Amino acid sequence: MQLRRVDPRDDAEWMRMRDALWPGLPVEQHRREMEPYRSGIKAAVFVADRGDGQLGGFLELAERSVADGCESSPVAYIEGWYVDADLRRSGVGGDLVRAAETYARAAGHKDIASDCVLDNQIGLQAHKALGYEELNRLIHFRKALE
Repeated sequence: MQLRRVDPRDDAEWMRMRDALWPGLPVEQHRREMEPYRSGIKAAVFVADRGDGQLGGFLELAERSVADGCESSPVAYIEGWYVDADLRRSGVGGDLVRAAETYARAAGHKDIASDCVLDNQIGLQAHKALGYEELNRLIHFRKALE
């Protein structure tokens, strides 16, 4: 398994994995969200290359002006992190995170932050296993103003 930066040839596989991570999002929304990474506006996308034209995981790293619990600014932020089921618990996810941390450190960031939804116990445990500290838990609300 080779870790590397995403390449335009990876778009179909990247889209497949984004759809697995965020199911139900329209394809156009995925494309809009992928574009800033392609153009270099956001920091980086790292992929786990299976070596056969297929990918096994990805991590989208962006820069935010602030993040909960971080005193530095800007902050490197893990926006999306996914590993195919057959590669979970094999170290691929940790390798992706370490690649992002190395990139963020080289870019001068003092902190890296992330999140997961409340019921994502796998994500919570994965973050903790990699040394991430749980800071708080939130419930977000919405009301449509029609």
